[in-house]
Amino acid sequence: MADVVLGIDCSTTACKAVAWDRDGNAVGEGRASFEELAPQPGWHEQRAPDWWQSLRTAVTELMEELDADQVKAIGITHQRESFVPLDGENEPLRNGILWNDERSREQLDTLADRFGGDHIHQVTGRPLSMTQSLPKLLWLREHEPEALERAERVVEVHAYLVQRLTGEWITSAGSADSMGIFDMQEGHWDDELVEGVGLRRDQLVETRPPGDVLGEVRGDVASELGLGEGVPVVAGIGDGQAACLGAGVHRPGLSYFNLGTAVTGGPISNEYVVTSSCRTIYGGIPGTYVLESVLRGGVATVAWFMDAFSQHSGDDAFERYEREMADLPPGADGLVVVPYWNTVMNPYWDPEASGITVGWRSSHTPAHFLRAIEEGILFEHRLAMDGIVETSGEPIERHIILGGGSNSDSWCQIAADVLGAPIVRASTVEATNLGAGILAAAGIGWYDDVATAAEAMTATSDEFEPQTESQQRYDELFNQVYRPLYPALTEPLQALEALRLAGRRG
Repeated sequence: MADVVLGIDCSTTACKAVAWDRDGNAVGEGRASFEELAPQPGWHEQRAPDWWQSLRTAVTELMEELDADQVKAIGITHQRESFVPLDGENEPLRNGILWNDERSREQLDTLADRFGGDHIHQVTGRPLSMTQSLPKLLWLREHEPEALERAERVVEVHAYLVQRLTGEWITSAGSADSMGIFDMQEGHWDDELVEGVGLRRDQLVETRPPGDVLGEVRGDVASELGLGEGVPVVAGIGDGQAACLGAGVHRPGLSYFNLGTAVTGGPISNEYVVTSSCRTIYGGIPGTYVLESVLRGGVATVAWFMDAFSQHSGDDAFERYEREMADLPPGADGLVVVPYWNTVMNPYWDPEASGITVGWRSSHTPAHFLRAIEEGILFEHRLAMDGIVETSGEPIERHIILGGGSNSDSWCQIAADVLGAPIVRASTVEATNLGAGILAAAGIGWYDDVATAAEAMTATSDEFEPQTESQQRYDELFNQVYRPLYPALTEPLQALEALRLAGRRG
């Protein structure tokens, strides 16, 4: 039986464990879901022990397909920005607060006044937003101070799982960076920000670069999971960076494009680049950074449309719409959507933003609206990629696409036309797990370095080239309509959000 490494992805909804051979072929998998809690509107939490229980279940299920001595290493990727405070017995003092939690809007203003938004961005690579852990830590300090005062440690998902596997309190710098209190250039926790949210440095764990061996699976845990003795646990990265690596983005000029529930993507850079067009995070390849755009509604916005407006039913409803949309011209006959259904991060970082639809005419149908949503998501990704290229000076040669939306040939072709560059499908739908597996493979010496491992273990399939006429049409729409649309409506949208919230309270 061939040797394998395990790539484990503990996401927002489930934990999946996939076994990978040296060529990047998946040879088995296990999966376990867990619950997301919403104790109040806009609050998103999970029980941290569920992260571990789901990992146990997923790995145990996977090991039914493997022999114990086949597994040579484990790499972990995970939902980013989510964290939990723990007591001295490593028990949670409250539920973990997730990346999509929106309770900390007021804390954004406090942090901007106290530290300066530009300073936080320069240090952490992230402009202030409710997604990062930083404002939620301050929320805890202001509303549940006992949770931080009693905490022996405050940890993100990777650190929590590594400790349960190895007994060691240590994590990857490519996981710690998501907390928003990590100095990206110095490579350690930032004392000013740590103290500013009421934490102590000793409450945070040691960090190591992605790809370093952090320890070995404890004997009792290995026996429980069906593993052999002494399996190394290799420092992983957050799920976005892992997807980038698993898509085969191993050099500048390539960009990953995850057209999933949310839309994430961007190129890697050998330089630390800070711009409002993205957040700057550690790459899986040592010495690199991922310049990552995030739109919090991609396939999720399409799913919203299907639930709210679809005139078709059945498993083929979306395919029927695709056939109708194929007859529509680029630009959905004058209908344009700005897809801020879940506010906006880059480039505006506006928690009060909302979606915009303009150009309605009586001739428009649901198919026009769906096409405008798909085009708007791609216009938004172009807005980010243009800003990244302008700042970094490094052109993007091709985008490697993955995620549920990448299964649509028509959406991939529109992406090529809007972005003006080839769109190439990643060969695996499990690129996030594969990214963790690549780090595990490099960490135990299967390959000389992470870049070589990524090149050897990834592949691409279908390619979509821009079509000249459609590309020109989309260029006109983007520059003349899409790009100026949100800036022109910012003030009215902010007033609308204030009135909406006042109506809720009244």
